[in-house]
Amino acid sequence: MPSIGDAVAPRRLGMDFRWLLASSWTSNLGDGIALSAAPLLIASMTSSPILVASGAMMQFLPWLLFGLLAGSVADHHDRRRLVMLSNALRAVVVLALVAFLVTGTATVWIVLATAFLYGTAEVFADSAGSTLLPMLVRPADLGIGNARMQAGYLVGNQLVGPPLGAFLFAIGSFWPFVVQILCVSLAVILISRIAHTPVPPQPPAVSGVKPRPIREGLHWLRGNAPVRTLVLIILVFNVTWAAPWGVLVLYATEYLHMGPVGYGALTTASALGGLIAIFSFGWLERHVSFATLMRVCLSLEVLMHLSFALTTSGVVALVIMFGFGAYAFVWGTISTTVRQRLVPMELQGRIASVNMVGVFGGLVIGQFLGGLIAQAWGPTAPWWFAFAGSAITLLLVWRSISNIAAAPPVVGAPTGPVDLP
Repeated sequence: MPSIGDAVAPRRLGMDFRWLLASSWTSNLGDGIALSAAPLLIASMTSSPILVASGAMMQFLPWLLFGLLAGSVADHHDRRRLVMLSNALRAVVVLALVAFLVTGTATVWIVLATAFLYGTAEVFADSAGSTLLPMLVRPADLGIGNARMQAGYLVGNQLVGPPLGAFLFAIGSFWPFVVQILCVSLAVILISRIAHTPVPPQPPAVSGVKPRPIREGLHWLRGNAPVRTLVLIILVFNVTWAAPWGVLVLYATEYLHMGPVGYGALTTASALGGLIAIFSFGWLERHVSFATLMRVCLSLEVLMHLSFALTTSGVVALVIMFGFGAYAFVWGTISTTVRQRLVPMELQGRIASVNMVGVFGGLVIGQFLGGLIAQAWGPTAPWWFAFAGSAITLLLVWRSISNIAAAPPVVGAPTGPVDLP
């Protein structure tokens, strides 16, 4: 009978994967603590809705500003060391915030500046970190590897971290951030145990031609139809998803009359659904094709939007949200796995960063549209917009999904753990 450790991180994935998984889970716990503590800190300093909202925008802005650069940097340097350096910088930034809080000199502007600097370092850490898994496991194991990484995000970032951050904030405003520093620092130590990851090989430079690595990545993406279509699907579905999500608190409290506790329960239901799905991913991968799973997940997304638009029951909303968490994280695991299998090792950082810029760009656009639509036509209108937009998109890409899932790896795509001297 396999041990708990083997069930969580199968032995065949190797010891380096276990160090990567432990580092990711630890870092996600620290981020989850800050997820609730940072808004509480800003709200304790100002009642301005604009400043409070600016704190949330600091999660998106660094990706839009530096995402493509971070991907290029990840493709031209030792990725493990980049993750270590970026996480170390994150710890230093939070340490400075703690010093301001302890001395009583912190202001809302210092907190916002800290959030921006922390988010910028996080962009470089995540861009490099997203490329490590294909270097450490075989392509056949990318699915289960990504599923286990997603599980850490669910537990640390959504289930355990936020309530722990709120509890620590109630004890003292600086305590959540002290624990966050410890988590990020431990993540650096854990990932340092991974064997050296060599710099990805790059094509030889052409004499007299100035290298343009970001343009090279965009050019490759434009010429690879399966990956390009996958990135566009993710962009559009993030726009439609974010439109109602941006006003979810109003929908839950004012339309469904669930109250603040009920609103929080919606997020918890989503995380629980995702957690169950993630640990079922191995069975799904063995018994259902990726093309079928992708179509099912996107179809459920369309139906979820319709269900939220029609329901007037908080209990039904919780059931819908549980289902959303289940299929959303299956989709996230599959889409990441497919992309990693198809992208050459030397372009993993750049293509992953384009994908993330699309994700956060879609969130910004969607939340803006959702606010305008809800303001004009009420809290259910964004759900109808999301239903129509996602349904039309799914019809347009339905046949392309088979090509995405069955696309053969290109030359230079990951073939397994890197042989080290």
